[in-house]
Amino acid sequence: MAAATPSQSSSGNPPPPDGTEPKLGFLQTVKTFPRSFWMGSVIEMWERLAYYGVRVVMPIYIAQADEPGGLHFSQEDKGTIYAWWFIVGSGVPMLSGGFADRYGYKKTIALSVTINILAFTLMANMRSFWGFFFAVMLLALGTALFKPGLQGTLAQSMSKQNSSVGWGLFYWLVNVGAAIGPPFAGFMHMMGWKYVFYGSAAITSLNYLMLLTYPSVESGADKTAKALKVAKDTLVNFFDPKLFAVIAIFSGFWMMLYQLWDFMPNFYADWVDSSRFVASNGWLPSAWVQETARGVQLKQENALNLNAVLIVLFVVPMSFIVRKLPVLRSMTIGILIATIGTLVYGTSPSVYTVFLGILLFSLGEMLTGPKKTEYFALIAPPGKKALYLGYVNIPVAIGPAIGAKIVGALYGTYGEKATLSLRYLVEKTSFAEGRAWNGDVAALEAVAGVERKAAFATLVKELGQDPNVVNELLWNTYRPYQVWYPFALVGLCSLVGMIVFSQVSKRWKGMNV
Repeated sequence: MAAATPSQSSSGNPPPPDGTEPKLGFLQTVKTFPRSFWMGSVIEMWERLAYYGVRVVMPIYIAQADEPGGLHFSQEDKGTIYAWWFIVGSGVPMLSGGFADRYGYKKTIALSVTINILAFTLMANMRSFWGFFFAVMLLALGTALFKPGLQGTLAQSMSKQNSSVGWGLFYWLVNVGAAIGPPFAGFMHMMGWKYVFYGSAAITSLNYLMLLTYPSVESGADKTAKALKVAKDTLVNFFDPKLFAVIAIFSGFWMMLYQLWDFMPNFYADWVDSSRFVASNGWLPSAWVQETARGVQLKQENALNLNAVLIVLFVVPMSFIVRKLPVLRSMTIGILIATIGTLVYGTSPSVYTVFLGILLFSLGEMLTGPKKTEYFALIAPPGKKALYLGYVNIPVAIGPAIGAKIVGALYGTYGEKATLSLRYLVEKTSFAEGRAWNGDVAALEAVAGVERKAAFATLVKELGQDPNVVNELLWNTYRPYQVWYPFALVGLCSLVGMIVFSQVSKRWKGMNV
């Protein structure tokens, strides 16, 4: 079903005599969405459940030094994997969006489902760096093909009148999948790391059943266009200065945003103390907690899942509340609040402070995430919905990819507990007496004669102190929380950029929405 034209509202009623769109209540707005909207949203929910079932635990699996059964790659290796994951997964849609418009949404989605199943299966079995890297790139490709086809379907199923609520509902279902992902991953993890990936492959396969009844939605694009022309149009549109400015601003914001999911898991596992929270909440399922040297802790994926739960509970009413607020203004407020949240949750070892930061961050995300997609859908010319919604993913390719490399360099040197434990052994104890260290972090293991995965336990034994005391000692000595400051600064720059763009865009027809 095509989106309503300006001369007729989505509800089927003629507009008022003054030409304005009739104002609909929430339930009336919900009834305006066609079947293609709901089918597409459910397909996205299954895809995100499988994706986040893996994504939320990947930082631990890849790089946590003391994780049993993990790959134990370095933080730099993790940064490389994540950077290319973002570049492929969110950069390819810039091209695949135009092809989804041209060749059909349903075919594109079916191909992506097949690729993702294969990728999850390979990730379960590849333990070398390059083998695992290839499997992750395959998953990134599958995701890149999935996004424009699915989002193009949804964009064609909405009008300007109902798009705020529509993208809010879509974002809600995305986070329903994201909220179920962490406990699902925790359950599968009890059987072994491989089953986390096998479980995601099984969830992804459910979309084959959905595709059997998935309605075809016309894009309005020229179906006779040759592949080279599609690619040329994609690149020409991308270099529009106005569109380029939006992408640059969003890139900075998304660099900061993704650190909750890609950097915080390692930071949380290293530094955050949730033992008192666990002790005072005896109802917590055993799959949600784990025994560590510092006592029983709430697993990072379940602590950070507060973000997805808050989105599930509040994003739809929030989208309805701000439906009349200009899109650019809503995003400006969201960037401000999310930046404050980042500073709060990244600078304290208290799990309660982390929860407060995530609360603020989530509020900012609710005001920004759905509106980002809505903005690109509204400014897209006819027949180019999936193309422009492919552009939505470019900031998620550029910003978080750069952020991943920054984290790999900074956290691996100045923030990781295993590395700082080695530094303390070498710099401040007699453990490595007589062995000189030149300041190169890569040489720490050789100088100390201790592997990263055993560094903290060795330091605890050397000092003869309680692990919690040693954790606090390292926190106060090396101040690992300072690694978060560059990302808060980037968020601030994006805020200033959005304020300036909002003012300048008033001169541009179709951009000030």
